[in-house]
Amino acid sequence: MFRSLKALFEDGLARLKDLTADIDPMPLAVAALLLEVARADDTVDDAERREVLAAIARFCDLDEKDLDTLMTTAAEAVDAAVSFYDFTSTVNERLSREQKMDLLEMMWRVAQADGRVDHYEEYYIRKLSDLLYLSHGDFIRAKLKAAGEL
Repeated sequence: MFRSLKALFEDGLARLKDLTADIDPMPLAVAALLLEVARADDTVDDAERREVLAAIARFCDLDEKDLDTLMTTAAEAVDAAVSFYDFTSTVNERLSREQKMDLLEMMWRVAQADGRVDHYEEYYIRKLSDLLYLSHGDFIRAKLKAAGEL
């Protein structure tokens, strides 16, 4: 049993490395994390997709063609990933606390884009906030700011 789990993990990691070999890891990590939040409730509606695209375009300064390529690759990378670590480690290495707060706020905006925040979306954002070494206070501030209450 352990061998099959280990093989599954190693296969997923190898597939992820193959998919992302030619892409800057920072925009990919941001796109993947935002996409994870959008997918948390098992549906990505048009409003969420538009919010993900707008957030990535703003945060990573990409044109439309690069954005489409990044979104396709990010979706494949999310499917191949075995944990959030592949993405959060890149963010932690490259972004300042302030930039991570901006990313956290973007996650909340994605979750709110369809008019409601599903409990799975909130759970994912909470987990990602912890993995980005942000406090519970940061989590709440970003939520309120995204909702226009702060």
